[in-house]
Amino acid sequence: MTATSAAGNALHARRARTGGPEDGSKLMEHVAGWAFVVVFAMLVTQLGLL
Repeated sequence: MTATSAAGNALHARRARTGGPEDGSKLMEHVAGWAFVVVFAMLVTQLGLL
């Protein structure tokens, strides 16, 4: 490995990200999660599983 390729690899390693895109606000994610919890609780109650 040359010094140039090592420097290039270090630059890419710093910019590399894992995971999905960041949308900033997580409000919609929380609202959807709580809506799912409520709907699931209603379904369990209606089926008499609780």
